[in-house]
Amino acid sequence: MRLHRLEITAFGPFGGCQSVDFDALSAAGLFLLHGPTGAGKTSVLDAVCYALYGSVPGARQSGQGITLRSDHAAPDARTQVTLDLTVAGRRLEITRQPPWQRPKRRGTGTTVDKAQTWLREYDATTRAWKDLSRSHQEIGEEITQLLGMSREQFCQVVLLPQGDFARFLRADAEARGKLLGRLFDTQRFAEVEKRLAERRRATEARVREGDAALLADAHRMQQAAGHAMELPELAPGEPGLAEAVLTAAAVARSTAREQLTVARCRLAAAETAQRDAERALDGVRELSRLQRRFTEARERAGRLADRAGAHREAQARMERGRKAETVAPALELREAADAEHRRAAAAEARARTLLPEPFADAGAGGLAAAARRAAEELGSLESARRAERRLAELLAERADAERQERADEDVLQEAEGWLAGWEATRAGLQDRIEAAQQAAGLAEQLAVRRGPAQDRLAAARTRDRLTEETQQARRRALDSAERAARAKEHWLELKEQRLNGIAAELAAGLADGEPCAVCGATEHPAPASRVAGHVDRATEERALAAHQDAEELRAEDERRLGAVREALAAATAEAGDAPAARLADEVRDLEGQLAQARRDASLLHPAQEELRGAEQERERRLADRRQAEVRAAARLTRKEGLDREEAALEAELAVARGTAHSVAARAGQLQRQAALLTDAADAARAAEESAERLKHADGRLAEAAFRAGFDTPQEAAAALLDDAAHRELQRRLDTWQAEEAAVRAALAETDTVAAAQQAPADLAAAEDAAAAAGRRLREAASERDAAARRCADLDRLSANAATGVRRLAPLREEYDRVARLAALTAGTSADNERRMRLESYVLAARLEQVAAAATVRLLRMSSGRYTLVHSDDRTGRGRSGLGLHVVDAWTGRERDTATLSGGETFFASLALALGLADVVTDEAGGVRLDTLFIDEGFGSLDDQTLDEVLDVLDSLRERDRSVGIVSHVADLRRRVHAQLELVKGRSGSTVRQRGAA
Repeated sequence: MRLHRLEITAFGPFGGCQSVDFDALSAAGLFLLHGPTGAGKTSVLDAVCYALYGSVPGARQSGQGITLRSDHAAPDARTQVTLDLTVAGRRLEITRQPPWQRPKRRGTGTTVDKAQTWLREYDATTRAWKDLSRSHQEIGEEITQLLGMSREQFCQVVLLPQGDFARFLRADAEARGKLLGRLFDTQRFAEVEKRLAERRRATEARVREGDAALLADAHRMQQAAGHAMELPELAPGEPGLAEAVLTAAAVARSTAREQLTVARCRLAAAETAQRDAERALDGVRELSRLQRRFTEARERAGRLADRAGAHREAQARMERGRKAETVAPALELREAADAEHRRAAAAEARARTLLPEPFADAGAGGLAAAARRAAEELGSLESARRAERRLAELLAERADAERQERADEDVLQEAEGWLAGWEATRAGLQDRIEAAQQAAGLAEQLAVRRGPAQDRLAAARTRDRLTEETQQARRRALDSAERAARAKEHWLELKEQRLNGIAAELAAGLADGEPCAVCGATEHPAPASRVAGHVDRATEERALAAHQDAEELRAEDERRLGAVREALAAATAEAGDAPAARLADEVRDLEGQLAQARRDASLLHPAQEELRGAEQERERRLADRRQAEVRAAARLTRKEGLDREEAALEAELAVARGTAHSVAARAGQLQRQAALLTDAADAARAAEESAERLKHADGRLAEAAFRAGFDTPQEAAAALLDDAAHRELQRRLDTWQAEEAAVRAALAETDTVAAAQQAPADLAAAEDAAAAAGRRLREAASERDAAARRCADLDRLSANAATGVRRLAPLREEYDRVARLAALTAGTSADNERRMRLESYVLAARLEQVAAAATVRLLRMSSGRYTLVHSDDRTGRGRSGLGLHVVDAWTGRERDTATLSGGETFFASLALALGLADVVTDEAGGVRLDTLFIDEGFGSLDDQTLDEVLDVLDSLRERDRSVGIVSHVADLRRRVHAQLELVKGRSGSTVRQRGAA
């Protein structure tokens, strides 16, 4: 990593924009940052760290955001840090702006702008910068990845704080371990210890859980065995638990199998006894069935003999019904003819009741003739219907003509009334138009006058305001002139006092052997002594600065007074001497008159439009009056024609209506009469035809009854069976025949007759014996099933236990292995002789590397006297392996680093810091660090040691590094030619850069 350029704006003590060219400073390899206390030397390093990581180092880390802003900055200046550097072969530019409170653009007060970050990369091909990102997170990740180290590591490796390393050199093992842990990020090793401990606890919990499951299986096996089963008296996690559970399970399975064998033997004997009892019961049941069958057959035969007479009567009734079925068609035909005749006679009677009296006794032919006459008369009324419709149309036309006549009369009256006031309406509208035109002209004149009046009013107000400002500016100018005079007088007094005692001031800087700045002599026999109240150079310079500031303020106030006077003269020339209040009244009057004139002028267009509308309305009214007069003349002629046609139609309709009130009513009468006569004629003919068919059906019925053997048709009808009676009678006959055949078959069976000759069967005793055998069989089967279930449950539980034991075996091995590793990394194992934790072990290795790297430079700084070594010894109850001692080659003894003197402590700390930087750099992936900074501590060295330390620092250039030294030591300004001087002032600090001579 090489720094090229740093730009700082409104940051820390820097009120303005300051630029540092690291390329020029690094050309010599070694450069110096110096300046008075508070000038901003450390702030330059803070700016580098802030540009890279977005925060400042160490204890200053809390000063973030708005507090990073310089108190000397202008209100509108934004705090910004820009760093140009090369890292990992890439030329990058990072710009960061912390949040800041800026004045609001509108209104008063302040608002907070968010922090912003830019990352750009220089493209050598196009020779231009290209934007990479504006995200804080992305830029932070990119820079951390390229540098390969965190902010803490960067501050320890690149910005070497000597005070921190002096404390590190003398610190105890605990404090030293904290710093090394932050630098080398050994938290991962602590995480390994933690993970191993957590894994040991998790594995132990799983082993205990598995043992608890084994014991639960053992308890379930004890419950399933149903007999006393010895369980191991061991807790989960204790050794030997798995073997004890498996042994108890094997014993329980063996006992259960023996019980299953006994239960199977008992079940076989019970099955044999139950089969014998079932066979005996089946024989008794069969004998009992045959005996009941014979008894039931004898009883059924007796009942058949009792019903023999009724059976013969049913057979005779069935025979008569079959004969009557031949007469059924004639009976049905006669019944249909009779029903039809009755319906026709009733319809004829109903039709005759609707006829007029003259047609009540007429025959079918007379009724038909009368119907034809009525239809002929109805056809002759069609001409009368047309005449009647025309008469209705004439009446409608007459009513429409009367409505039009009344409407035309209303139109004529309204038109005459409106036209009578036309001249007055037109005159009024013309007067309104002329008044609006005059108002428009007046508005134009007032508008021309308003502009100058408003300008004059604004100038008067400006004149009054500037008059007050002129008085204030005059007072300020007088005050600043007085202050400038007093400041000048004070400065001259102090200058005179200093000149009076300048000899004593020069004498204070004389030294034996050094030439005098005035005469050049190296001997000073009688130097002037300082007098009381002497004014030194700093006091005079402060007075001069106060005088210059007062003069600048006086000149600024006089410039402002001149500008205000010029503006006042211009405003007075434009406004004159008229008061602003009077001019304001004049402007208000003009504006009121102008507003009224514009309101009056705005009525011009509506008045013109209203006049045009009135003229159009007049034309429409005249046209309506002419049209109404023409329509009245046409209506008179049409009315005379309608009267003549109406009289002719009335005469024609009087003849056609007869006694009816209208032709339609007369037509309705004739239609109803023709329909009634036609219906009556049809009903009379239907009655005559049905009577003839009834007579023919009676003859056929009598002939059919005689042929079937019946004396009368009524006798044949009585013998006839309907479907339901026929089915019932046939069912009774079929049932009798089936019952008779079944009884005969049962009484003829050999087995049934033989069973009837034996003693009655004892079915209850056989059923009791079979039930007892069944109970014994079920009990034996239950015992066998229970024994089988016990065996199955014990086999299943034993298999589960065996599976659990096999599954726990690798888990137990893992637990043993993890427990040993966790104890080893935690320092509690007997194998860990020094009782060192894993993190302490790694830190001890890193400390050994740091001590070796530091010793290389410490030998040169101490002229081969001191060597740094680390120690594994424990100090009290602290960490072991993090001790740090120094070996003195002059005495050959090893002693504590706290015994070193102040100068020795400084260069030992510097060597330790440089060695740590090398180790951390290698640890970070070998990132090349071309720029380093060393902060303070050189004032404790003598000249020879300082030369040796500078030689060591100068040797860093062999690796193409540049080292910046931050120091107050004046001798370094002579030894190191490339310098960056920080100068503080009242407006903030500034930088002065000087390259190598």
